[in-house]
Amino acid sequence: MARRKAGGTPATTALAAAGVAFTVHEYEHDARAVSYGEEAAEAMGTEPGRVFKTLFADVDGALVVGVVPVSGQLDLKALARAVDGRKAAMADPKAAERATGYVVGGISPLGQRKAHPTVVDETALTHDTVFVSAGRRGLEIELSPAELVRLTEARVAPIRR
Repeated sequence: MARRKAGGTPATTALAAAGVAFTVHEYEHDARAVSYGEEAAEAMGTEPGRVFKTLFADVDGALVVGVVPVSGQLDLKALARAVDGRKAAMADPKAAERATGYVVGGISPLGQRKAHPTVVDETALTHDTVFVSAGRRGLEIELSPAELVRLTEARVAPIRR
C-alpha cells in the first residue's frame, strides 16, 4: 500500500511520523447523510464491515474509545468489560470533540489531542486493511488493522453487537 500525504490532519501526520503505510481516500461528504460511516463505505465502494467508526463512551467516569464496524453498533457492556470497567454510557458528543480536536463524523482514533484507552473490535483483524476516519468528514484512511491497534495501543475485544 502506498503512503500518501493527506492534507495534514493530525491523524495522517501521526501515521506519517510513525512511518506507517496508509492510503487516503477522499469523497464528497453529503451534509444530509444519516450515517457518516455508511456514507463513507458507499462512497468508496467498500463493504461496511471494513469501515470502522470511532465512538466515545464514558466508562466509570473516564472517556474510552470504541472502534467498531459501521455495519454494527457498540456494545457498551462489552466495552466496559474490555477495559475492566463496570458501567458505560455513550459520551456527550461535545466532550468527544473537545477531547480529540475533531468534529463528530470526523473523529479519528489516531492523532487525538490526548491518548485515550482504546478498544478495537476483533473483526478488524479479519481484514488485510480497514478504513477509519482521517480526521474530517469525507476523508478516510486505509491501513493495516495491526498498525491501527499498535498505534492506538488498543485492546482487541468483541465490542460489536
